[in-house]
Amino acid sequence: MFIGREQELRTLNQLYASGKFEFAVIYGRRRVGKTALINEFIKGKDAIFFTGVETNAKQNLENFSQCIMDYQGSDSLGVTFPSFQAALESVFRVAKSQRVILVIDEYPYVAHAAKSLASTLQLLIDKHHADSKLFLILCGSSMSYMEDQVLAYKAPLYGRRTAQLKIRPFDFFEVCRYFTGLSPKDKALAYGMIGGTPQYLQQMDVHLSIEENIKRLFLSPASAVFEEPLNLLKQEVREPSVYNAIMTAIASGYSKMNEIASKVGEDSSVCAIYLKNLITLGIVKKETPFGEKAGRKTIYSMEDPMFRFWYRFVPPNISLIARGATELAYNRIAPELSAYMGGIFEEICKQYLWKQLLEGKCAVNFRDVGRWWGANPKTRAQEEIDLMGDDNDAALFAECKWTNEKVDLPVLDTLITRSELFRYPKKHFYLFAKTGFTKACKEKAAAMGNVSLTVYEDMLKR
Repeated sequence: MFIGREQELRTLNQLYASGKFEFAVIYGRRRVGKTALINEFIKGKDAIFFTGVETNAKQNLENFSQCIMDYQGSDSLGVTFPSFQAALESVFRVAKSQRVILVIDEYPYVAHAAKSLASTLQLLIDKHHADSKLFLILCGSSMSYMEDQVLAYKAPLYGRRTAQLKIRPFDFFEVCRYFTGLSPKDKALAYGMIGGTPQYLQQMDVHLSIEENIKRLFLSPASAVFEEPLNLLKQEVREPSVYNAIMTAIASGYSKMNEIASKVGEDSSVCAIYLKNLITLGIVKKETPFGEKAGRKTIYSMEDPMFRFWYRFVPPNISLIARGATELAYNRIAPELSAYMGGIFEEICKQYLWKQLLEGKCAVNFRDVGRWWGANPKTRAQEEIDLMGDDNDAALFAECKWTNEKVDLPVLDTLITRSELFRYPKKHFYLFAKTGFTKACKEKAAAMGNVSLTVYEDMLKR
């Protein structure tokens, strides 16, 4: 089942409709659905789809040649072009008179094996683009390769592309479209444990409870998800053991650079390089208090929910899991799920605010939104605001509560007090609650007139 990606499909179809030479670069982490997107786009269109494999140039050229022969309807099995340049020239010839899409999926595999491929493409694009109807798509999962060797200023193909699409995991609201059979609460829990990567979503069984899915996917060494974080690291980076140690440290609560470096046993300068790569992969995120520049307050946290869940709960219970003690492992995890979901709920609320902004329904037309933390200059106590965003003279302040109790008046009062640390002429307050709000909280919110109270289930209503 193909869902979402409306914006990406719209972009690709607009490029296709131009009728002239187009060159799109599509990249993103493995399992994120790049190939599915391309397959959806090329339905009903003339297309040559070639997937590179991790082998030598000869084998890839043979496979590419066969894809071209299949497109042309040739029965010439085993016929191979003498070079990639000859093969590509034949495609450009066909594209002089008709619209043709050429997809080279897993481009880094081919380019690694055929060192001159990028220069060859550069040569042929420069030679033919003015009178060509070819729509060239290069797709790759190696984030570093695509950014450094295809998109970067010094890359041979720099300046030739007409579009680039970085494919990211689905957000929470897109995931809800996939899990139509789950209850509202279970949709949040499912997102918290599996995230928005399409291939991981497919591993969920909506006919089972969240508890059973956790046991089946994360507490069973036989599951496809169980070794996924380690396998992905092995495919994407060198020294996966160091990356693994860094993510384990972050998931255990070590968030500052010096804390992570000390826990891992590496210099901060070394950890900074590893963290930069993890950020590029979309697994880790770097945060600073909203409105402040990077500095001593900078922290690191897990961005991808599946990795966050895995590193939070699997390593501490690995001995039990290895011995098949699934029930015992789950009984250790279950009491911590509500606290774990607190951070996930903040992210869901953040995505909701962006959704409201794009739909023209947000009380503040913010430019960005994020967490804030720091010292109160009057009390010298550390304060935290779950979410805040601003736009010149207006700001929003939000508190997110994933608890079974209704949110009471003190939560609103505390948020108002903390907002006084900032001087904005106009302020709007958001309270997000899993369950609801007390009568006293509702009454004060109504009296103030600049407070939005939102129950989680209402966020799912279109």
